[in-house]
Amino acid sequence: MEAKEKKGLESFLSLFTEVKPGEASRALLMTLNIFLILTCYLIAKVVREPLILSGGGAELKSYASVFQVFILLGAVQLFGWLATNLSRRKLLNSVTLFFIACFLLFYIALITIGVGNGLIYFLWVGIFSLMIIAQFWSFANDIYTPEQGKRLFVLLAFGASAGGVFGPMLAGLLLDLVGLNNLLLVSAGLLTLSLVLTNFIESGVGNNPDVASDTEAPKPEEPKMSKDGALQIVFRNKYLLMIAFLLLILNFVNTTGEYILGSTVQQAAAEVASAAGAAEGADKAFIGKFYANFFTVVGFAGLLIQLLLVSRILKYFGVRFAIMTLPVIAFGTYVSIMFFPILAVIMWWKTAENATDYSLNNTVRQILFLPTTKEEKYKAKVAIDSFFVRAGDVSSAGLVFLGVTYFSFSLIHYAMVCLGLVAIWLILAFKIAKEHRRLTTESDAASA
Repeated sequence: MEAKEKKGLESFLSLFTEVKPGEASRALLMTLNIFLILTCYLIAKVVREPLILSGGGAELKSYASVFQVFILLGAVQLFGWLATNLSRRKLLNSVTLFFIACFLLFYIALITIGVGNGLIYFLWVGIFSLMIIAQFWSFANDIYTPEQGKRLFVLLAFGASAGGVFGPMLAGLLLDLVGLNNLLLVSAGLLTLSLVLTNFIESGVGNNPDVASDTEAPKPEEPKMSKDGALQIVFRNKYLLMIAFLLLILNFVNTTGEYILGSTVQQAAAEVASAAGAAEGADKAFIGKFYANFFTVVGFAGLLIQLLLVSRILKYFGVRFAIMTLPVIAFGTYVSIMFFPILAVIMWWKTAENATDYSLNNTVRQILFLPTTKEEKYKAKVAIDSFFVRAGDVSSAGLVFLGVTYFSFSLIHYAMVCLGLVAIWLILAFKIAKEHRRLTTESDAASA
């Protein structure tokens, strides 16, 4: 009976991607895990927007990324030290428990002394989102072979997209019921459930040793991790360095787009507050509701793309096509902003850009690390997914500072800069896809 159930489950999942015998249970547990993590993060993100935009505006939101980079320098080095000195389970538990404690501390701060204009919380959420998600994908890269990852990461990324839909929807429903502050307790609870699930998976729950995948051959023993720092590992490897700079440019473009959107939303909120007779909190409520709806639509669109298109794109068109899809969409986004810099147009193009980023691009981005070593998965990947991502945000902050302070940039000028960056992005994506194919071929040959 159990074998038949598993066969039926694998057959159902194979509607979306190829799932082989013995793989379904663990894949579903991992999918649920990343679903909980993304739901937690999106709720925390909904809390973040009204705190930072109503307190300091879109400019402060952009400039704050500079501080995040300096904090991440220390965080990445600390994570690398932990990865070298702790077992996998202790590493996952230590980092996750730290972030759970932070949620509780921020809740206490909000209900007692407040956090001023939300800057501290904004900085922390940026670090939390990068570190906790990068840690999950490092774990996934570690427990799956390259062949499995190309197939099963589609399901895991579906869980992430589903969390992207459910998180802001839940936040929007709970916002009026429990208030902004109590959403932090919801996030803490979800992250706790994720930690419990991680320990189940690490203990072997979901693995069926009697029905093992024919691709899941024992991995060759890898050398013990060196004491090299995460950034040192990135800079000595051309492939990793190209990925790092691709993510830097991607986030430079995306964050500049978020600044454009945030500025437009802030202006609309001011108009709403004025029309409401300057009612207290009208602007904050407008911003909160807008972003709850925006994140919901983005998440739902990403979910559909992940469910219906991603596995087929990867299977029939390959990594090269997949990695170049997002910059092509970004090109359309900023061309449209140049000609129609209004909220409705910006919102829908950013929806398309972000939805593709969270689904197809997120899946292929994780696949890029499958042919790397364990040290590169845990140290270099976390550095790339955190430090270099925020370095892109800092670059955007520098552009905003120059545009506001010295050049009086309009939204059109920012869009023009983004178009130039997209051209570089396309070249890097092409080169990375070529190198990934070479590394995967070598990895397959070594396993044969």
